[in-house]
Amino acid sequence: MASGINGKTKICGIMGCPVGHSFSPEMQNAAFSAAGLDYAYVPFQVEPGHVEAAVKAIKALGLVGVNVTIPHKEAVLPLLDQLSDEARLTGAVNTIVNHSGRLYGHNTDGKGFWRSLGEAGFVPAGKHVLILGAGGAARAVAVDAALAGIKRLTLANRTEKRAGELARFITEKTGLPVEVIPWPDKEGSALLREALSGADLVVQATRLGMYPNESEAIPLPYDLFKPGQIACDLVYNPLETMFLRKAGQAGAAAVSGLGMLLHQGALSFELWTGVAAPLEVMREILIKNTEFRRQNINNRRQNSGDRRQNINS
Repeated sequence: MASGINGKTKICGIMGCPVGHSFSPEMQNAAFSAAGLDYAYVPFQVEPGHVEAAVKAIKALGLVGVNVTIPHKEAVLPLLDQLSDEARLTGAVNTIVNHSGRLYGHNTDGKGFWRSLGEAGFVPAGKHVLILGAGGAARAVAVDAALAGIKRLTLANRTEKRAGELARFITEKTGLPVEVIPWPDKEGSALLREALSGADLVVQATRLGMYPNESEAIPLPYDLFKPGQIACDLVYNPLETMFLRKAGQAGAAAVSGLGMLLHQGALSFELWTGVAAPLEVMREILIKNTEFRRQNINNRRQNSGDRRQNINS
């Protein structure tokens, strides 16, 4: 905020349940301040039974817009006046914009992902993408990959049926043929080995390797990664997951999920303000908060262990 909250301050926020863990308030408020905008961003704890009332309140209170997080990304869809292509195809909204009393729903996750890869020099058009996982994040990436003009998309998921459903949906809506292959084991099937060695981009879209389970990684034949490929993990805590470490050791360029988090937030900022987001300010806040939260968790665990030791002494 440029000069503190006043009668002209424009309000944005985030609605979810819970929202106390979100990095967005500090990131977005730092961005507003850096851009010299009289905006403020606040968290709204919205219980599942109050979603409709909360969406109506966006209009009633004259909010510029809100981010939407778990578990409300799907529930808000029928309550909005218009949806972007990404929101309609992913079946989820993470950003609402209030334009003169009409509410527009967007999903910036997929575009944020591709912006982050753009920083690594990756251009999706004509490329082969392998996505490991078929949840909400994988769906957003897959939809935007198809819209961005990739040539080939391959999916693998623990539940093959879910991957098949996502593949059929993408083909039906975008015309892109999608191949579904078995979930990896240590050696990898012939189909997996061919997809892994031939992919320009490999996306790890599951929770495996997320702190504090940092030793976990999908059992891939990591020796098939090579220079010229990009390996991206949507997990951003830790910044270097075991998946990224192993793929990087084999020669692939490693891209953390922090970039997707950064750019989806930057896109929300731009939708609300019409101003280019101050990316480096936002990036610095995210890195600081990721490391700070990680250190706090480690300290609490250490203190808990010390207390147990004292009790048993």
